[in-house]
Amino acid sequence: MIFRKMGLAGMAVLLAGPAFAEVSELRISQQFGIGYLPLQVARNQGLIEKQAAALGIAGLKVSYVTLGGGASTNDALLADAIDIGTGGVAAFLPLWAKTRGTALEVRGVAALTAMPIALVSTNPAVKSLKDFSDKDRIALPSVKISIQAVTLQIAAEKAFGPGHADKLDSLTVSMKHPDAYAALASGKSEITAHFGGPPFQQQELALPNARKITDSYEALEGPATFNVAWAKASFRAKNPTVYRAFIAALEQADALIASHPEQAAKISVTEEPGVAEPLALSIITDPNSKFTTTPLSVGKYADFLYRTGAIKAKAESWRDLFFPDIHQQAGS
Repeated sequence: MIFRKMGLAGMAVLLAGPAFAEVSELRISQQFGIGYLPLQVARNQGLIEKQAAALGIAGLKVSYVTLGGGASTNDALLADAIDIGTGGVAAFLPLWAKTRGTALEVRGVAALTAMPIALVSTNPAVKSLKDFSDKDRIALPSVKISIQAVTLQIAAEKAFGPGHADKLDSLTVSMKHPDAYAALASGKSEITAHFGGPPFQQQELALPNARKITDSYEALEGPATFNVAWAKASFRAKNPTVYRAFIAALEQADALIASHPEQAAKISVTEEPGVAEPLALSIITDPNSKFTTTPLSVGKYADFLYRTGAIKAKAESWRDLFFPDIHQQAGS
């Protein structure tokens, strides 16, 4: 009866109501490093705001919240303090497994970057994983749970055999990347190796006696995503246009990085001072650096974590881990 009184125009307004309920501010978490370059470019160029406006949402405010690691990112996402979290694959996968099929379900939005993360040692006696001894200490962001820690376990299992993924865990120490680099550079610390990431690994490889022991591409037997973005299913359902604008902005940022790497390097050092522009450019133009929304080897990480009991849900393919918006891509 009420629809008859309203007429067709009134019905259209009522039914279209939810389209006007999307968020006016998009809150995105970000951490440090050139592994977040697509977000740095999007922020510097206002790409998310422009994509949202092109899709009919004018005046979208985009806030970037700097958080210290995967645990704080996941806590903030579950508490609705942020809308989209970004970070390492190893931070995302446990939350996906924990929330799968629940009201708090979280899935991947897109990949940010695929870059090799390297284990560098300054101990002259260490030339392979099997050469590490009790005298060595391997610094990484967080023992057991960081993407570096998980990659080290995958590499250790390959080197020492099934059942020995944790062979080197007793040697690992939680340490921030800048502190680990300083420890290696001093030559006076118990830290003799660092499983880090760009640009720290490039700086470390210039140190005396430094050498790369392995990296994520070797451990995963191919290119491997370093950082990803993830969100609640409820956020995507309530904000489809803003969600699409975010993905479109990442793709636009990736296109800018590919076509104008010098500009991307300038943006990187502007958004995050501390790295020389030539070093940033060398990392960006490295053939192993891939700035793409396509997930690479994320399924391998998920399989390993499930097989070793670190997560309790099994992904049948990488598409189980991500929302359908990128399922057409040739991911892995």
